[in-house]
Amino acid sequence: MSSQQIPEDNLPVVQETAHGAVERSDDPFADPGLPAHQPRIQDLDERAAKRSERAVALMFTLSMLATVGFIASYVIFPVDKIVYIWPFGHVSALNFSLGLTLGAALFFIGAGAVHWARTLMSDVEVAAERHPIEATPEVKAQVMADFAAGAEESAIGRRKLIRNTMFGALALVPLSGVVLLRDLGPLPEKKLRKTLWAEGKQLINMNTMKPLRPEHITVGSLAFAMPEGLDPEAHDFQTQMGKAALMLVRIEPDDIKDKRQRDWAHEGIVAFSKVCTHVGCPISLYEQQTHHVLCPCHQSTFDLSDGARVIFGPAGHPLPQLRIGVNSEGNLEALGDFDEPVGAAFWERG
Repeated sequence: MSSQQIPEDNLPVVQETAHGAVERSDDPFADPGLPAHQPRIQDLDERAAKRSERAVALMFTLSMLATVGFIASYVIFPVDKIVYIWPFGHVSALNFSLGLTLGAALFFIGAGAVHWARTLMSDVEVAAERHPIEATPEVKAQVMADFAAGAEESAIGRRKLIRNTMFGALALVPLSGVVLLRDLGPLPEKKLRKTLWAEGKQLINMNTMKPLRPEHITVGSLAFAMPEGLDPEAHDFQTQMGKAALMLVRIEPDDIKDKRQRDWAHEGIVAFSKVCTHVGCPISLYEQQTHHVLCPCHQSTFDLSDGARVIFGPAGHPLPQLRIGVNSEGNLEALGDFDEPVGAAFWERG
């Protein structure tokens, strides 16, 4: 035979498949296939598998403990507590503990899932040819079979310790979001239903800061008042005035159509909440001839001669009325609180 050598580019390509079979191909760009599967120590030694199972369970348990710590932080640390933590310096104890515990809870769930997948779940690589988007019945059946096989290979049925601790960690983590609802603020309880008005509280003129007397309010005029004892410099002044703001007008008694309104007035002076019953805007536009007041936000209009009923606009109910009288000093005073909660009609939605 001739000793002439075959060009290297023309040598046949030897290809080993994932099942170990050897194929020969003349195509130098042929798919080399997947390397032979190498079993892990956990696949061969049940004791190693048990160690991995305990490690995963430990991570899920640490996640549960971190979630409990997250919730406990809300109870233990006040919002304004500042602590020194090296190297961060002075930080909020609440924010630092919340970030640390929530981060740990999520990290250990992720780390446990990754360790579980790398050591105990099946790691055999499978190559599948592309198929049409709409699967055939055979493919669907194969998918369900593969899913069942995957569930079996994950050992979630046999590894009860992992399964139970994982479910516990996943069940506790959402509680962090429930606790975060506290940041929306304290529950209003009955604060929205009550104001500072009470029997015996004098009506203080918002302009002069002196008690209002009947002679200060003439027919057709509009006055604004606040409860006696409310300090404009107090930190909660705006909060309290947002509920207790009061407007007064004097109407000829014969022009008042509503009997209860007439009984709750004093010599034709009627007192109503200044807070619109639509979305809580302040009412300040008064039409003397018609006795109508107009909300500047959405044009809700109320008739002060007829129980402050709504005659136009989106407001849902009349303005609450305050029963007033005169004390022994001749000053106007409240004879109780408003007859119903002020502002938007949250209380009607029961």
